[in-house]
Amino acid sequence: MNPVRVTTRGPDETLAVARALADGLRPGDVVLLGGDLGAGKTVFARGVARGLGIEDPVVSPTFTIVREYAGRIPLVHVDVYRVETVRELHDLGFDEIVREDAVTVIEWGDLVASMFPERLDIRLELVSDDTREIEVAVRGASCAQRAPELEARITGAMASSGRG
Repeated sequence: MNPVRVTTRGPDETLAVARALADGLRPGDVVLLGGDLGAGKTVFARGVARGLGIEDPVVSPTFTIVREYAGRIPLVHVDVYRVETVRELHDLGFDEIVREDAVTVIEWGDLVASMFPERLDIRLELVSDDTREIEVAVRGASCAQRAPELEARITGAMASSGRG
């Protein structure tokens, strides 16, 4: 799959794209979120959580680094913004954080991308106060097999919003 790009207007559309994508996620999947500060990474993570059936409030784990949520598939939400080295991640037990029975969403994921050959890369770019450009790319053979389904979910979410 070539990267899929969509433009969302407002947090509701960003949440809808993330929810639709979450419907195609499986236990063990790793989703790396990248983008500048304020680009919507936590909003996207919140949408993934909703798509996984999680009703709890989802907040940025910037200061706690990791938050876990129970849903139809558990969610491990990680923020590596304040982590300075990969060694620090290992010292924090990062190897145990990424679980085979959960979806792991990592904010500032570009900092740890080399650790995950199989992953979804989500890049959010702030265009204006309400507009985001979202690019979704799959990495690795296993994820690539599911690329058409994931692309259909993303484009379907935009079509449902009346802007597809």
